[in-house]
Amino acid sequence: MGNIKKLHPISITIIIGTLFARMAMFMTIPFLAIYLTSVKGVSASLTGAMIGISSIVGLFGGFFGGYFSDRYGQEKVMKMSLFMWGFVFIGFATAESVFTFFLLNALNGLCRSFFEPSSRSLLSQVTNQENKLLVFNLRYAAINVGAAIGPLVGLKIGSSSSTAAFFITSFVYFLYFILLIVLFSKYSIEKHSDASERVTLQNAVNVLGNDRVFLFAVIGMILGVTGYSQFHSTIPQYLSQYKDGVQLFSYLIVFNAITVLAIQYPVSRIGKHYSALTSIMLGIGAVALGLLGFGLFTAVPMLFASMFVLTVGEVMMFSMVEIFIDQISPQHMKGLYFGSMGFTAIGNAAGPWIGGLMLEHLGYGNHLLIFSLLALCTSIGFPVFLYVGRLMKATKRHMEYSL
Repeated sequence: MGNIKKLHPISITIIIGTLFARMAMFMTIPFLAIYLTSVKGVSASLTGAMIGISSIVGLFGGFFGGYFSDRYGQEKVMKMSLFMWGFVFIGFATAESVFTFFLLNALNGLCRSFFEPSSRSLLSQVTNQENKLLVFNLRYAAINVGAAIGPLVGLKIGSSSSTAAFFITSFVYFLYFILLIVLFSKYSIEKHSDASERVTLQNAVNVLGNDRVFLFAVIGMILGVTGYSQFHSTIPQYLSQYKDGVQLFSYLIVFNAITVLAIQYPVSRIGKHYSALTSIMLGIGAVALGLLGFGLFTAVPMLFASMFVLTVGEVMMFSMVEIFIDQISPQHMKGLYFGSMGFTAIGNAAGPWIGGLMLEHLGYGNHLLIFSLLALCTSIGFPVFLYVGRLMKATKRHMEYSL
């Protein structure tokens, strides 16, 4: 608690803003796949593609968002992103055509891919080294508190059958935008000397292209994210065939978020004695096992058990990725490296589409085959990160981090 009091006001504001913004988003976005298939009559594969377009845009948006953050400052990029994001959610609330939903979800991905690397870069800049693990874990906890509350609210107000709740999401994001204006007017952010001259687009491409540790880490994370993305696409579509399947999925989301909050601190305490790389590898393995559980079991208690295993993997993967990136990135290129991890969105883009195709062509009854194939694809990330570890030893890039 004492360390929290030492955090910069900007860090605290971003963490609180993340809490309410994610709460508002989880109140609507997780139900979008169900709404499109059950209300709009969109096919499972097309729905998966529409959900995945957000991540496809994030592939390049994250790189450019991080680059603009380093070159022009996090403040400008964050404010511009939030302002545009608010209007995107208004669009969701009023959309009717399938094409409009497709376009809006693309813009949703663009706003996220600009805002996220800028906010993480800013958190890294205003936080002392000894408090970075705490700050990034608090941000991750805020995301999951929002994920615990948002779906319950979304379920109560009928987000699976209506888009009206997006008006509330829009209001929250505009409020966050106003809060940042006030915050940045009170606290000025110092730019690194000559950073804007050093960070050219050509330089950014060259640095990332020659960083093999980063490149193979991205490949490994793509595979891990491909598996995890099934949680918000293939799993809800599959569960929708159950009696009260929408309600079951809502409870699984809440269970996921509560489990994250319950195990995040002990996992981070244990993880600080090992490398972040080890945590990420074990996380990928757990996500694969969790997916396999959805294929093996149909009883509700076992589905919750499978979700628990998948959630443990989620925490082990995602709670350490930001620490990993913060350590291997040059100080004046934090935004670029955080943003370029957006290339892992290939997994978020391909995963829902692949899962949707499997459901459509193999049939919902072949869940064992479907989730076994998805688990196998995910598990390949484990040996990829083994290779990353070898590269890090060869280049003497260590990943020791203290709380």
